Amino acid sequence: MRVAQAIGLPAENREAYIRYHAEVWPGVLKQITDSRIRNYSIYVLGETLFSYFEYDGDDYEADMAAMALDPETQRWWDTVKPLQRPFADRPEGAWWIDLEEVFHLD
Repeated sequence: MRVAQAIGLPAENREAYIRYHAEVWPGVLKQITDSRIRNYSIYVLGETLFSYFEYDGDDYEADMAAMALDPETQRWWDTVKPLQRPFADRPEGAWWIDLEEVFHLD
């Protein structure tokens, strides 16, 4: 399963966001791996962040719920979420907005 998402990043928060992601906490990286996420990247263009990852597990919702319950991941999110600006038209309850895949070539 491939997942692409986007969220806003105010210009004044760009430097801090990039600095945090230059040294992601080891516990957060472990939880990402434990949640069966692979090939994870985040890109920035102007005031927009784009993320892409591949999920290779059997129960995406359960693995994402386990990640959300991880104390280290919660601390990380508390640190980086204030730097982000979610899009107004995102679905209720979503932070990042899922992007529709329109083309893929292996």
